Amino acid sequence: MKIVTRMLQSEIIATVAMTTLAFLALLLFFDLIDESRFVSRSGVQSSYGVAQMLGHMALSAPMHVYELLPICVLIGSVFVMARYARTSQFTILRTGGLGPGQALGILLSVGLLFTAVTFVMGDYVAPWAERSAQLLRARHLGGQVHAGRAGAWLRERQGAQAEGQAGGGQTGGSVIVSVAAVRTDGLAQGVRIFQFGPDGRLQRQIRADSAELPPAHDAAGQGAWLLHNAHEQVLPAGVAPPVLQADGSLNGALEPMRVQQHARLRWPTTLSREMLDAAILKPDGMSTMQLISYVNHLRANDQSTQRFEIELWRKVFYPLGCLVMMVLALPFAYLHFRSGSIVGHMFLGILVGISYLMLNNVLGYVGNLRGWSPLLAAATPALLYSALALGVFVHMVRKR
Repeated sequence: MKIVTRMLQSEIIATVAMTTLAFLALLLFFDLIDESRFVSRSGVQSSYGVAQMLGHMALSAPMHVYELLPICVLIGSVFVMARYARTSQFTILRTGGLGPGQALGILLSVGLLFTAVTFVMGDYVAPWAERSAQLLRARHLGGQVHAGRAGAWLRERQGAQAEGQAGGGQTGGSVIVSVAAVRTDGLAQGVRIFQFGPDGRLQRQIRADSAELPPAHDAAGQGAWLLHNAHEQVLPAGVAPPVLQADGSLNGALEPMRVQQHARLRWPTTLSREMLDAAILKPDGMSTMQLISYVNHLRANDQSTQRFEIELWRKVFYPLGCLVMMVLALPFAYLHFRSGSIVGHMFLGILVGISYLMLNNVLGYVGNLRGWSPLLAAATPALLYSALALGVFVHMVRKR
């Protein structure tokens, strides 16, 4: 039985690897076409050439592998199982004592291997490679990573200690921060800070050309941004507007707004560089720990976490899709046909796998719009297709 196990495992792994390489080559070809538009702009103000383009494509490959693995696992497994059924090899193995449970165990052992590879690629290799690819392109095309048209927006609550250090006046307010871009050297550009009091009134706003962000905070979670060329405006707080008297005179006067210009200004905050990276990156390009940290930050500041919680649970269940694909491929080994092509059966298996991935994406969007439970929205496709595959497998075992 060990020989049978090694034979099936080696053939499935080799077929999945070849399928992944074929699809990866196709996606990299599309990347080559897309990246060529940046090379054509190379000139005096840009050093993005062919070498940089190839480097960017190489760093984009791990994310492609992460996205391709589940469907490639299904294609490779279906091909091996259907070929074994067509050549009657699987029938011989069953006659030799390979039971349904043992066959399922062999496929699940291979599926666990691909699950581990998918987890490592999606949680460690792909996020690092994606950020490195962005920095590589930005370093040669303007030197900064843009945070979209609207910029990256963050919010935090500031208690008495932070407010006192910042010189804001009232305690218990909130702060909204906007960042337009992040330079390759780590500086945030186009920084705007809006500080609100407990009553929701704007108390202070700061505009800075750039800011140095701390990579981490102290044990109390405190840190500080060092703002460069900061323009600070402190609005009057708690002053009643002047009242028009019967004789036409004004009773009282507004406190003037205080405006200051700082070459450097230290702004205490709990927002770190990791928080800003999480706000700039797409949720599907973040690691599990980044998503957990960002969800906790949003929850602590009374912000909606629905979208990122769904992405977090999808990040957890996505590698398990390799196991689901293995279970979906097993019924193809019990097909009985002596002639004809296996392309039709492979096409059917691919359609089932694509429908699984589509349902996974659709439930993510619908769950975010409808406010469904993030765990339920992320786990439903895996549970549904696993139950479907096991049901078909049991039916075919009983029938055959």
